[in-house]
Amino acid sequence: MSEHDVVWQFFHNDVVVSTFLGWFVAQVIKVIIGVVHEKRFNFKWFIGTGGMPSSHAAGVTALATSVGLYHGVGTPLFAVALMFTIVVICDAQGVRWYTGKQAEILNKIMDDIYWKKRIQEDRLKELIGHTPIQIIAGIFVGLAAAFSLYWL
Repeated sequence: MSEHDVVWQFFHNDVVVSTFLGWFVAQVIKVIIGVVHEKRFNFKWFIGTGGMPSSHAAGVTALATSVGLYHGVGTPLFAVALMFTIVVICDAQGVRWYTGKQAEILNKIMDDIYWKKRIQEDRLKELIGHTPIQIIAGIFVGLAAAFSLYWL
């Protein structure tokens, strides 16, 4: 198999395309929401984590849904995709959310230290995880991406 065949197969793999589409649409929605709210464009909204909707949830939901649609929900491949989806969503909502809360608290501590002229440090990124609403919105984006590609 030539390199061209591998590249062609990759970009014509509906599961790959659906997964990327779910992630991409969620990221574009984040940028649109950011532009509407802040009246400016920030490229970090497109490549960053956190925000509405969850691109993590959108991508893995599109992945599992596409695997189920194209390969069947009774296959071991679907079971792996589903478990991967559950782990990623739980991480995006749980562990990463609390990591963001810790960053928020540490930033407040650093602000106190800075204003007392003791130390100046870089701020930690606070928008790391997702709220349940952001996760649910991401799941719907992922489902829409998978089903729209499947029905085309």
